[in-house]
Amino acid sequence: MTRSPSGKEDWALPMRRALALAEMAVGLTEPNPRVGCVLVSADGQWIGEGHTQAAGSAHAEVMALRDAQAKGHSVEGATAYVTLEPCSHYGRTPPCCDALIAAKVARVVVAAGDPNPQVNGRGVERMRAAGIDVMAADGDAEAASRELNIGFFSRMQRGRPWIRLKAAASLDGRTALENGVSQWITGESARHDGHAWRKRASALMTGSGTVLADNPRLDVRGHPIARQPLRIVLDSCLQTPPDAQLLRVGGPVLFVASRPEPSREAALRDLGADVLTQPSSEGRIDLPALMDELGRRGINEIHVEAGARLNASLLQHDLVDELLVYLAPMLLGPGRGIAALSPLHELSGVRRFSFHGAQTVGEDVRLILRRQA
Repeated sequence: MTRSPSGKEDWALPMRRALALAEMAVGLTEPNPRVGCVLVSADGQWIGEGHTQAAGSAHAEVMALRDAQAKGHSVEGATAYVTLEPCSHYGRTPPCCDALIAAKVARVVVAAGDPNPQVNGRGVERMRAAGIDVMAADGDAEAASRELNIGFFSRMQRGRPWIRLKAAASLDGRTALENGVSQWITGESARHDGHAWRKRASALMTGSGTVLADNPRLDVRGHPIARQPLRIVLDSCLQTPPDAQLLRVGGPVLFVASRPEPSREAALRDLGADVLTQPSSEGRIDLPALMDELGRRGINEIHVEAGARLNASLLQHDLVDELLVYLAPMLLGPGRGIAALSPLHELSGVRRFSFHGAQTVGEDVRLILRRQA
């Protein structure tokens, strides 16, 4: 796509609004990407807008066209500002590029190309073949769209979800006292913020140790949400008791075991959960194979809240893409750490991350770090 050198000023406001609309699709569109669209008439009027709905429902472009129609506006000759390349294939809904062609829009400004191999430039080609002028927005808009859909890009390009590991720790890196007490290290604002990050995930993951020790709900609370993320419990021997809270609060649950346990599987299925067996040669859960399987199941982002052993396993398999760490202004001394990593004898073996963001949240600090390539 070509870029207009003077287009940023013209495109900034409607594309910014389209990105804000895409943000509204968080917690709604899985496994589809979060997309926003704004329609502007030839004389500069904003005539329609929308964002992608739940899977199987209308995409952003169709929602914007419907909005314009409901307001009595003609879209012929208009410009569509879209945060992701309009799709060109039949899935649960018809191609969005065909809807824009049929509506006779004159121009489409796209923030980012679609990484889906079924689309990936084909939407642009079809619109151009129909006489529509297709342009790329500025690099800031592209980066924002990619960031908003980081899990979708990961699944399409790598075949596996984006994995975010969340931890709440003291300044000396302790997530709990030696006796396991951890409520609460961080303040209420940080905990509320953590649920916002849960909301954007396709799935929340923990281990059986955390379930047995803390009996968590592992759901999104304090934020409006159209659907609860899938909850994944890595439970090699299916030890989770039937009265565990996460089985009682509603929403999908997937247990992952390392070997068949027919009677326990049946009991969990009777409670509405699904069970997947993912063994490795060592008799443990094969984590890389599991992530590939979850990618095939349409999981874009996984938000991990687990104990030190599972955290270490994910890190040692180089599966963690991002660390979300809340640091509390306190020192705990001896206690439990973020990850039970094996000892190193040389610094050349460390796992390095880069700081991606830092912000105060209440009395705590939120750090976002990403794995170095």
